[in-house]
Amino acid sequence: MVPPRTLLGPGPFRVEQLPERSSYELSNGHAILCAPTGRRGGRSNLIGGEVLDTDPAVKSAGVDVGFSPSPGDMRAPDISVGDFSNEPGWAPGAPPLAVEYADTGQDEDELQLKVGELLAAGTKFLWVVRLVGPRRVEIHEPGKQMRLAHPGDELVAPGILHNPVRVEALFDRDAAHEATLRNLLQRRGYESLDEVRRVGVAEGVMEGYQDALLAIMSARALELTDEQRRLVLASTDPNELTGWIARAATAESTSEIFG
Repeated sequence: MVPPRTLLGPGPFRVEQLPERSSYELSNGHAILCAPTGRRGGRSNLIGGEVLDTDPAVKSAGVDVGFSPSPGDMRAPDISVGDFSNEPGWAPGAPPLAVEYADTGQDEDELQLKVGELLAAGTKFLWVVRLVGPRRVEIHEPGKQMRLAHPGDELVAPGILHNPVRVEALFDRDAAHEATLRNLLQRRGYESLDEVRRVGVAEGVMEGYQDALLAIMSARALELTDEQRRLVLASTDPNELTGWIARAATAESTSEIFG
């Protein structure tokens, strides 16, 4: 475990001196303490990460992943989207898309320094989600003026995300779940839940519903019992199946889906 900042010494430090799960980032060799996240920020990180991770074009996404573009620098955005491997250790470079949440107590000077360093290291889009005051997102891109997006607006990241992201889906649970369901269905070839219904009606069978449900559960690592699988395959009620599909997008266990 890394000791408190006052015991780290004057520095400068190198990335290899910080073990995984360190409480510090590095800026030009100087250690920057990363404080724990409050309730509102923590909930927002989770639901925003879910929306971005399930986008059909996304290969990798993570929370608090440390990226190191040089030996004396390491930054960990609240959410990172890119193509980094599922292995131990810090990721090289910078994520193509990064998201930061700014809530009460935010150190604005440190936030702006972090934004500038990530953009300089190769981040193409950096979204700062403001949770204090009117909800809004600051959009930062290299060489461009910062611009604002508000609830009802859509955020895009060409070449990184397949779908636009509604601003509110980064902090509102219901909006995030709606976007997550859309993403999971698209990963299985369905544009929307309405298309799943149309396929089922057109084919005169329930296989379309059943396939979508099983695909979402598999994508979310929700394992069916033999009894639950028989229940799904035996159902011929489209309302029952679409209800299970909607719950499967956000459920933490199969019991939440089937009651």
